[in-house]
Amino acid sequence: MNSAYRVPHGGRIDRETTLNFTFNDRELTGFRGDTLASALLANGVHQIASSVNIGRPRGISAAWSEDSTGLVQIEAPFAETMQVASTVELVDGLRARGVPGRGRLADTPDTARYDSTHLHADIAIVGAGPAGLAAALTAARTGARVVLVDDRSEAGGSLLGSRDRIAGIDAVAWVAAAVAELRTCPEFTHLQRTTIFGHFDDGFMLGVQRRTDHLGADAPAGISRQRIWRIRARRIVVATGAHERPVVFADNDRPGIMLAHSARTFLNRHAVRVGKRAVVFTTNDSAYAAAIDLHDAGVGIAAVVDSRPTTAAHLAAACAERGIEVRANSVVCGTHGDERITHAILGNRDTTSVLDGDTLHCDTLLCDTLLVSGGWNPAVHLFSHARGALRYDNALGAFVPGGEIDRVTTAGAVNGVFDLPACLRSGRIAAADALGVIGHTITGEPIAGEDDPVHGGVAPEVLWRVPHGSSERQFVDLARDATVADIERAVGAGLRSVEHIKRYTTIGTGHDQGKTSGVNASGISAELLGTGVEALGTTTFRPPYTPVAFAAIAGRAAGALFDPERVTAVHQWHVERGAVFEDVGQWKRPRFYPLPGEDMDTAVLRECAAVRAGVGILDGSTLGKIDVQGSDAGQFLDMIYTNMMSTLSVGKVRYGVMCGMDGMVIDDGTVMRLADDRYVVFTTTGGAAHVLDWMEEWLQTEWPHLRVRVTSVTEQWHTFPVVGPQSRSVIGAVFTDLDVSNDVFGFMDWRETTLDGVRVRIARVSFSGELAYEVNVDGWHARAVWQQLVDAGEPYQITPYGTETMHVLRAEKGYPIIGQDTDGTVSPHDLGLGWAVSKKKPDFIGKRSFGRAANLDPLRKQLVGLLPTDRRTVLPEGSQVIEHCDDGTLPAPPVPMLGHVTSSYRSAELGRPFALALIKGGQARIGDIVDLPVGGDLIAAEVTGTVFVDPEGARRDG
Repeated sequence: MNSAYRVPHGGRIDRETTLNFTFNDRELTGFRGDTLASALLANGVHQIASSVNIGRPRGISAAWSEDSTGLVQIEAPFAETMQVASTVELVDGLRARGVPGRGRLADTPDTARYDSTHLHADIAIVGAGPAGLAAALTAARTGARVVLVDDRSEAGGSLLGSRDRIAGIDAVAWVAAAVAELRTCPEFTHLQRTTIFGHFDDGFMLGVQRRTDHLGADAPAGISRQRIWRIRARRIVVATGAHERPVVFADNDRPGIMLAHSARTFLNRHAVRVGKRAVVFTTNDSAYAAAIDLHDAGVGIAAVVDSRPTTAAHLAAACAERGIEVRANSVVCGTHGDERITHAILGNRDTTSVLDGDTLHCDTLLCDTLLVSGGWNPAVHLFSHARGALRYDNALGAFVPGGEIDRVTTAGAVNGVFDLPACLRSGRIAAADALGVIGHTITGEPIAGEDDPVHGGVAPEVLWRVPHGSSERQFVDLARDATVADIERAVGAGLRSVEHIKRYTTIGTGHDQGKTSGVNASGISAELLGTGVEALGTTTFRPPYTPVAFAAIAGRAAGALFDPERVTAVHQWHVERGAVFEDVGQWKRPRFYPLPGEDMDTAVLRECAAVRAGVGILDGSTLGKIDVQGSDAGQFLDMIYTNMMSTLSVGKVRYGVMCGMDGMVIDDGTVMRLADDRYVVFTTTGGAAHVLDWMEEWLQTEWPHLRVRVTSVTEQWHTFPVVGPQSRSVIGAVFTDLDVSNDVFGFMDWRETTLDGVRVRIARVSFSGELAYEVNVDGWHARAVWQQLVDAGEPYQITPYGTETMHVLRAEKGYPIIGQDTDGTVSPHDLGLGWAVSKKKPDFIGKRSFGRAANLDPLRKQLVGLLPTDRRTVLPEGSQVIEHCDDGTLPAPPVPMLGHVTSSYRSAELGRPFALALIKGGQARIGDIVDLPVGGDLIAAEVTGTVFVDPEGARRDG
């Protein structure tokens, strides 16, 4: 690839592997080892996006995650929004485009796998820069279990973007030797491309590893794109380095303006010149290395603009040797350019005019690149995540760790230590300290390079901004288009806390989380408030350190693995019969079985009529089933239920109601007594887990003296209600040794029998008011028993029916559904179930509440029936019930509400719609006419009792 911006030699790229990619529909090329940002810069592309609020052009401002402007949308080989171009590794076939202010969600599903794993270590080291590598070497040499985690594609940190030397050799070669040695350590784990995004108590950290970004579309099948690492370490060394800080000045947001060290990284790591003619604006010594490296690579350096009056002698000499002009005591106070910077406006600080905002004494330099360095902000985020206190360092103009955290040590630039030998020494000492606490033998062997000589320098200047020109164009946070003017407005509005100012201005809330803007915002706010930065402080750093995809956090817990789909043993039979399913709890239950051409209403009417007139079969296997055993089982159930269960005879079934401590219904169902010390409790499908938890809570916390054990057997037993006038014939045909006559096998009895050697329990229980038998069999034989029941029912035209028909049938009989006809404020008496509340038992859960004045209020909402007087309107569930309006006009608001519709259906048996509703004083209003606003009309309905079909109950015995 020939480009004026690509250096012909050097860098960490593989020039033998050319990669084709597309950006904004333009076909381009790069090399393996490029990021999308470096490849774009190599192709001369600087403007890649527009700002979020005001639409100004945006380019690439940094070489890694601190980039606040280079946002792109990835379209292939996978779709991901709001990615930082500097962190996207180039792959063949990559398609991307710049973000026009805001990103958009992918319009195609993500088929990639995401997963997670756990890792335990004696010592975890975060950051594989010079301090981190020194710490890793020190720790690994002791035989300790060590994990080194770094977010870049290879170890080395800032060293890979430099031309530094360590112990007399090239720094890159030193890194390679260190990594090679670490690989020989048997207890060492090395995680590159892994960002620690959260640090929590007790040595726990969360990291996200980009596992196949570098493989792109050719990633091997079965390898996940990202993996979450849950790391638990006895000690942690934070060696996360520092972020270069910009200086705020007018029009500092144009494409072509970037951090000085990032330009050096693009050059030395990716072999890319970021421009052809650059101005370097600095407040410290570090930017001189960028100016020198870029000059040596053929970039014209118009000037180094240094805000300080004095330059370090060795840096001045190096610049003079190359003919680079150094303008001391000067600042950049503005820029020109449209799609890219064309000129830098310089001001001399020999007068006070520039910093007073005057327009005098300015000079203009032609350039296509402006490199800025306002100092360095230690990356204290992970230290702060674990509640580490921060201290403001006046000399650095930054916050550093200011206290100690249990199990945590810090090393290198995160402590404000920036010279290379001191970083190496700091890493070794931090690891030795950590391992000393753990108890490993430490050799004390120094790390090569920690004794290298250090050049003397000039102290950096702390300069937050150059207040020349309009503060409306002095950008503090480029990710949010937030300016000095925004901070001025916040302060003018009376805000004094940096946390409040952050939220007022949105500074630091973008994708970069204020990595380059946060400290500047504190400094500028402090200036405007007339206080010190140390007094104002900084905002709180919270996880995640960098944005993490929801898909990565979810991992494999997505779709059916996030909310498991539970199916019965007969599920495939339902599928083959064309059942339409609904989710009930986590179960897939057939809702109805449409015949060709039928919609739900038609199918349900047909199923209801078939059950009432002939016979139907329901898969009720999802009902909760809890096996309660022990000598105190009866006493326990007497306390759980409102009615007596200890008096239930073996071989009998009893309906029961459970209440919370407030006396409100939480579940209902039947109880089958198997033996003197054993019961099976049947609960609602959705309430099964809650009821089991409820029972365990009372047994473990209040009644541990009771000799009772409860076990869920929901999956072990399947239940098939066979319902309708012909159900006795079907059951008799299948279970020939069972006497199913009414005299022998009565209502609420159960019998045990066998079918082809398989044990079966059959109960006379009805949730429809019709003659019904519930067949219970273990899950292994459920499909076979179901099929025999269906086959035996063919002469009677047996009809499978679903939950929708079940709801209609039970509502016609006034049987409530807990959670649908109740809302947490309904007592058994409100449901007309006062007969199920024992007057003999001395106590049970909720008993005291029934005597409260509120529970005795005659205007409590009570369950009643509703019959629309027009005989055709199906009242929408949730519809509000109001007093009847004689003139048919809704009263002026506020309209007093009497209650609401809880269940509403069309009835084949009645030939009209009907409903159940909770209405104030409902029982006393039977026979009244009420109104319901429906679709702009008032629908009149008669209040009735809850039993619409067979009020005498004659059908249940056949």
